[in-house]
Amino acid sequence: MKTLRKDVILEFDKVKSTHLEKEILKKLNHPFLVSLEYIFQTDYKIFFVLNFVRGGELFTHLANAGHFKEHQAKFYAAQVALALGHLHENQVIYRDLKPENVMIAEDGYLQVTDFGISKQLELDEKAYSFCGTPEYISPEMLQGRGHSYPVDWWTLGILTYEMIIGFPPYYVHDGSDQDHQKMYEMIKKDAVDFIAP
Repeated sequence: MKTLRKDVILEFDKVKSTHLEKEILKKLNHPFLVSLEYIFQTDYKIFFVLNFVRGGELFTHLANAGHFKEHQAKFYAAQVALALGHLHENQVIYRDLKPENVMIAEDGYLQVTDFGISKQLELDEKAYSFCGTPEYISPEMLQGRGHSYPVDWWTLGILTYEMIIGFPPYYVHDGSDQDHQKMYEMIKKDAVDFIAP
């Protein structure tokens, strides 16, 4: 169950995005996307009741394993690709793919969750928000000239790399406050190094 405080939604001007998340969840029906079972509210909170995915986050499984074998990463990447394809067919750009937003069910299959920064796009429309997880942000989002569905395919590439290698390709952590800026420059300019785990 996802719980959202109404005062926080108002304080951070998230009314439109919360409504959009609800609409996206209501209309989507795909085996690799979490589904909305029910939504209700109290005076202070909104509750999204989602289907229960017992296996936990992909993040936890990846952290415990260090990295996945190539066949396992392919299996997971294919499911995420099908989920993203379904979103795009329904004019939804996801924009927040990362291991924490992918759940593993008891049967070993995945479900993508958390549509909080997703956006509905009209034909040929672009989005201009700067959002997502720093390690996964695409070059076109960093350039600020508008982005569309390809940003999701970029993040799938980053996720696949991380599953096989054990960390994202442009990860920077040297303890300084400039980590994100260094990483953003690398994302915009550097080629990916494929390092065997």
